[in-house]
Amino acid sequence: MSHQGRKEESKKMKQGFDDIMARVKKCAKKTVSVSVAQDSAVLEAVKEAKARGIADAILVGDEGKIREIAAQIGMDLTDYEIIDEPDMIAASLKAVKLAHEGKADMYMKGIIDTKDFLKSVLDKEVGLRTGKPLSHVAVFEVPGIDRLLFLTDVAFMTYPTLEDKVHIIENTIPVCNACGIEMPKVAPLAAVEVVNPKMPATVEAAELTKMCQEGRISGCVIDGPLSLDLAVDPEAAKHKGATDRKIQGDADVLLFPDIHAGNLVYKAIVHMVDMRNGCILTGTKVPVILTSRSDSFETKVNSIALAAVVSEELQKQG
Repeated sequence: MSHQGRKEESKKMKQGFDDIMARVKKCAKKTVSVSVAQDSAVLEAVKEAKARGIADAILVGDEGKIREIAAQIGMDLTDYEIIDEPDMIAASLKAVKLAHEGKADMYMKGIIDTKDFLKSVLDKEVGLRTGKPLSHVAVFEVPGIDRLLFLTDVAFMTYPTLEDKVHIIENTIPVCNACGIEMPKVAPLAAVEVVNPKMPATVEAAELTKMCQEGRISGCVIDGPLSLDLAVDPEAAKHKGATDRKIQGDADVLLFPDIHAGNLVYKAIVHMVDMRNGCILTGTKVPVILTSRSDSFETKVNSIALAAVVSEELQKQG
């Protein structure tokens, strides 16, 4: 590749988490409420998010333990609001209520079981229900791909029905918009790029494409079924002669047929590629940060930044 070509390539490679961080700076300052905050990994991420100007935090949990951990990690708690509640379930309800009432712009899981954390999210009185099903989106910056990739759903919905897939797409569009993608290209993935009645994922992918064409799903372009290579690699699209497709290796959103496909691809990228990522739960009143214990420190910070720009977008969309 010529020097000029390389320069063009590196210019293109710019869309990533640095762009999200730049967008955060243009947003009104956000606050995250942390459910059961006495966890060193979570407090480290919250401390870093505050230092980078991404978000302030309200820490809900056992105050004695929070102060003890903060001292160990050199975290100055002077500017943090702390709500002392040693009982984990009660703490999660107090923390989610802050988001429910608009006192916090996003809601983050601390050292509480996912099951109990989600119960607080779905609580009828103080939770974050919108009447839509919840879904998860993982945003990746991958070397060699000139844009962010939005993988959904890789962690929450197990075997989404056609109707669920419509909700997943509708939940993901504002996340794309928040990251600067006005009309995201959505690829419903399968093992092949043609409809095969024996492969239900291909039939549903074609149905989603038709729904988009008819205006029943708006705000995006849908083209499926697509194999993963045709969705992300323009060269593969060229070689396979897929030049009549709306998506030719330039998909923004990778919509998986089920949790196995999504989770395997997610973990393959995380564990085999030098990448950056962040994840949130969507379909909620405010973005929910549900990182896993195995997620890196950087992923947790990225997830807070992602939640901040999505929160701004949701507030804008009203």
